[in-house]
Amino acid sequence: MASPQPTPPAYEYTAPPELGNVINLSTFLTTAGQLTLDDQKLVVDQALTMIESTYVHLPMKRAIHAIDPVQALRLLQRRLAARSEAIPERTFHNGMIEIFVSLRDLHTNYVLPSYFSGSTAILPFYLEEVADEHNKTTEYVVSKVMDGFSHPQFQPGVTVKYWNGVPVVRAVEVNGELNAGNNPAARHARGLEAMTVRPMAMSLPPDEEWVLVGCEKGGQTFEIRIPWMVFQPDAANSVALPNPAGTSSARVIGMDFQTEMVRRTKVRLFVPEVADRRRRLTGTRLAGEVPQADAAANPLPDTLNCRTVDTPSGKFGYLRIFSFAPPDQWDVDTFLTQFFSQVVTMIKTVPPDGLIVDVRGNGGGVILAGEMLLQLFTPWRITPERFDFINSPLTLQLTRKYSDLKPWAESISQAVETAAVYSQGYPLTSDQDANSMGQQYQGPVVLITDALIYSTTDIFTAGFRDHNIGKILGTSANVGAGGANVWDYMDLQQNLPEVFKPLPKGTSMRVAMRRATRVGEMTGIPLEELGVVPDEFHQMTRNDVFHDNVDLIAHAARMLAGHKLHKLDGRIEVESGKRSLIITSGNLSRVDVYLNGRPALSLDVKDGDTLPGLTWGAGNARIHLEGYDGDEFVVARDLPSQA
Repeated sequence: MASPQPTPPAYEYTAPPELGNVINLSTFLTTAGQLTLDDQKLVVDQALTMIESTYVHLPMKRAIHAIDPVQALRLLQRRLAARSEAIPERTFHNGMIEIFVSLRDLHTNYVLPSYFSGSTAILPFYLEEVADEHNKTTEYVVSKVMDGFSHPQFQPGVTVKYWNGVPVVRAVEVNGELNAGNNPAARHARGLEAMTVRPMAMSLPPDEEWVLVGCEKGGQTFEIRIPWMVFQPDAANSVALPNPAGTSSARVIGMDFQTEMVRRTKVRLFVPEVADRRRRLTGTRLAGEVPQADAAANPLPDTLNCRTVDTPSGKFGYLRIFSFAPPDQWDVDTFLTQFFSQVVTMIKTVPPDGLIVDVRGNGGGVILAGEMLLQLFTPWRITPERFDFINSPLTLQLTRKYSDLKPWAESISQAVETAAVYSQGYPLTSDQDANSMGQQYQGPVVLITDALIYSTTDIFTAGFRDHNIGKILGTSANVGAGGANVWDYMDLQQNLPEVFKPLPKGTSMRVAMRRATRVGEMTGIPLEELGVVPDEFHQMTRNDVFHDNVDLIAHAARMLAGHKLHKLDGRIEVESGKRSLIITSGNLSRVDVYLNGRPALSLDVKDGDTLPGLTWGAGNARIHLEGYDGDEFVVARDLPSQA
């Protein structure tokens, strides 16, 4: 029998000082705090009230996953009542996390005390999944390493085969089952991401203090032992709600908090120059200065990126949207203004032949941002999704308390007679906001998704499909399938202080308060659990991972190629005090003109300029143009208001 191979010594690495506080996991654990027995009782009592009375998906989750979180919390409540001392810290938190994870809902979380929640356990590299060179099996490769880590063999491009002696495919699968993703694709994607980055707001530190990674490079195998470290970010790289609890802006959030924390941590670890720029912009904003929102000075460098890509199918635009969440210290209104100003500026710089919109890894943010974005890519009016409360005495109290919630109050009150499970649905995004800017890009659009997208980004994807804007290309078999508006426990506590008590030592919770239902042909169908299945699937390749998504972009470009392009624009000329309209069109047969919201004329057009003979004098003029190819409505254009 062969002698066992000796375990390699831990390979130490030192994080660069500019990263902030990075300490050894064992050192971190010695400083962690402890909840008392009374603390634990209070947390369980409040979790029970929150889940039983406000959690909108409770009936669905009970049915789909055959679980009963209410009974699980009652049993834990009973167990605590019989004790004279607290349950061991790790045992208690594991029990709470297990109950919340059983919901398979990334909106509804148990948030650990502040001595855990402000930190992230990290390994100094990132692991990604690719197809092998024959596109038949899956491999796991090291795609990035952080500054301060240098090893002669363990470098980007290395294939990982084993994880603590377990085949890495199985290790990812096991890790995924510990995650709250509500479909296999979502659990797998989050399990893979958590192999090396684990925010401790919603998951405890790793059990092991180091990992033993078995690798292959150039036909040679080797092992490396790497210790877990704990990253404690500074204020400029933290994740917080965009508005104080109790405000209407805080009640329109749809975000997977953990995915957003992972995203910001990855930016800080692996793209520090972008994180540094965001830090400087945060400082500028705190000083009262507003950064310029133009292509040369992107105020959201880790949120938006746009460029022209040259593919075998032609040149197209490529818009990357990493998040719909405002940076810290930004209020929602400022974020929406800057976000849309930047997007509109960016998409005007790319070719008109087609646009690729890539939202992979986008955990969501402000629901209005996702729903308002849809109008930029279609001539059709956008119908926002509807949101329902679960009917209960507590949701009735909430909806009667605030003006932005009052539309839901009457139907919740009627549920006493009708026994309806859900309230009537109303949009969070007004019809006016959803259509305030109109179509800004007139070419065909393809959307790229994966299983890490969630919440607002799921809502955006569903709207993209429900309004027939274009095809969807997925690098996963489904999206994250999170269809809700999420509230922080602090919102509940401030709105109903007689019911929800302050939680101890920074412990918190989050809950899906209003479920989203789809529109169009899918009207009334919930987005939660079901998600949006892409039209086509792309398996990521090494070429994608190490050469800027080149194969993925080429696949999307093939989906755009060959589309008939339509053009519609207009300009105003002034002569002798009279204003007249000139229309420019391409591949259109008819244009309808609306003046100040009223039909003004309909005319046949050919390619080039058309003078419709529409004139007016002084006074405000809002002009809306609608272009048709035969009987098909294909393009729209709103001209700037003319005084």
